Amino acid sequence: MSEVKLAAESRSEFGKGAARRIRRENKVPGVVYGHGGDPIHVTLPGHELSLALRTPNVLLALALDGKTQLAIPKAVQRDPLKGFIEHVDLLLVKSGEKVTVELPVLTEGELAAGANLLEHVLNTLSVETEATHIPESVTVSIEGLDSGDAVHAKDIKLPAGTTLATDADAVVLQVLSAQAEEAPAESDEAAAEA
Repeated sequence: MSEVKLAAESRSEFGKGAARRIRRENKVPGVVYGHGGDPIHVTLPGHELSLALRTPNVLLALALDGKTQLAIPKAVQRDPLKGFIEHVDLLLVKSGEKVTVELPVLTEGELAAGANLLEHVLNTLSVETEATHIPESVTVSIEGLDSGDAVHAKDIKLPAGTTLATDADAVVLQVLSAQAEEAPAESDEAAAEA
């Protein structure tokens, strides 16, 4: 798991106008909360934050008011057209503390011979893990799976120190048989020729 250091600034202005001014300076407004304290409104550097958020469940070391605190992203709001970050909510964490996060599900291997389709019912898996040791993803082997086979959440091998927070019987992946395209009926062709 990667840790990214960011310089955060406290902010006292709120509302649309203040947020727009912050974004014009290539910065992102955000809120840091957790551990029973009051929420802290911050301004973060836009480019550095955007690069950091490319890694799922990244651990951020926020330098704020002379001290460094660890946080993970909980909610990121993006502009629907341009894709830039409009606002971010961060959750304070401590070493050894357990947090619930969503891990991307990756697959490896080949399906059984035949025309089969792999359907990702769940693209992420909700797990509980230590805040400073969050795995980047979960890998599932699909080697030899055939039509009608399914992989449930309880069947996935999780990294050490990680427990399942999703329903154990939830289907994560399933193999479907491919539908062949039907040939047009001969009676339709005969009617068309007549």
